[in-house]
Amino acid sequence: MHPNALLDLSTELLRAVLKLDQPADAVVSAFFRRQGKLGSRERHALAETTYHVLRHRLLLQHLAQSGSGAMERRLAILGWQGTESVLKAAIGPQEQQWLQHAKSIDVSTLADKLRHNLPDWVAQPLRERLGEEEFMALARALNESAPLDLRVNLLKCKREEALAALQAAGIEARPTPYSPWGLRVQGKPALNRLELFTSGGVEVQDEGSQLLALLVAPKRGEMVVDFCAGAGGKTLALGAAMRNTGRLYAFDVSGSRLDALKPRLARSGLSNVYPAQLAHERDERVKRLAGKIDRVLVDAPCSGLGTLRRNPDLKWRQSPQAVQELRAKQSAILASAARLPKSGGRLVYATCSLLPSENEDIAREFSAAHPEYELLDAAELLAQAQVPQADTLVSDGFLRLWPHRHATDGFFAAVWQRR
Repeated sequence: MHPNALLDLSTELLRAVLKLDQPADAVVSAFFRRQGKLGSRERHALAETTYHVLRHRLLLQHLAQSGSGAMERRLAILGWQGTESVLKAAIGPQEQQWLQHAKSIDVSTLADKLRHNLPDWVAQPLRERLGEEEFMALARALNESAPLDLRVNLLKCKREEALAALQAAGIEARPTPYSPWGLRVQGKPALNRLELFTSGGVEVQDEGSQLLALLVAPKRGEMVVDFCAGAGGKTLALGAAMRNTGRLYAFDVSGSRLDALKPRLARSGLSNVYPAQLAHERDERVKRLAGKIDRVLVDAPCSGLGTLRRNPDLKWRQSPQAVQELRAKQSAILASAARLPKSGGRLVYATCSLLPSENEDIAREFSAAHPEYELLDAAELLAQAQVPQADTLVSDGFLRLWPHRHATDGFFAAVWQRR
């Protein structure tokens, strides 16, 4: 494709994404379906440019003020992630001169918000918790792209065998530092063409998400509930940990999310998973299972701000009002799920948020309202699961994963045992 046309498409895509009325990945996917003749390199350039602009939106919008023409075109030029030769061929001398001037600006001299590129309502609680230096380290990490983590399905192969298969396919990978099930892959290879993937030997799953399943620690023959299963990444990890025995309920209020579990479930070889759509958190199915379940995972709906490396649009699409609404939902879901465990049973509350209001605050409120539950130390539980350096992953007894410290998505988890 001619460079001019490719830059025009980048401008068009940014215009659609920056409406912020839909998830960015859905907008990008729909755009590519309409542009069927794009090659893989062209798609990569357009997608990466879009995500780069979303990550650095405040900075790039500031720099773009000095240019001319459509704002989206200026942002596409500033955030271009394709080859320099393509961009140079697509812009005229005046735009080239403007771009060089913009690149020469020392970002460290600019206003604070232009360096961290977070909304004030997100930045403030994180800065208060971490301090200035570590907050900026977190901000830098959130503005990088996430690595590709895989979970080895131990029902199908061992981690060493999966690693060897990836290397034989020319894919560089190494074991994850914390999860005994994980592999971290370099780059973004086409995994769906690998027999290792199509046969269910590995699944894409962030290392932090794998650690949540290790906290649940289901055993053979137990009855387990994944209360907010979604597309089932953690469900599959739990089922494999149970060695395909017992009974694992995958509950969710969204039928479409549960439908996304079906092909993954078929690949996994699991037969102990029972997906079921709930009408709401007080569904009759929950009432029938009350007091009968060994382990319950509540991976609650949340702001998703721990996943900004993958979903940078969330920091612009979420709001304090939306988080307040989520808090009410999180508390209600956790209280309902708490009816399920039997005496001695385990309850895990988790989010992929960085905000204390969705994490520690919810957990402490639950503990205060439910004396029948004893809060457990996540460090001890992870150590029992053979997780190295478990104490570095835990704060005040809670699992607390940070992108800048642990190279995972941002995760939180609290674990209780029913007395």
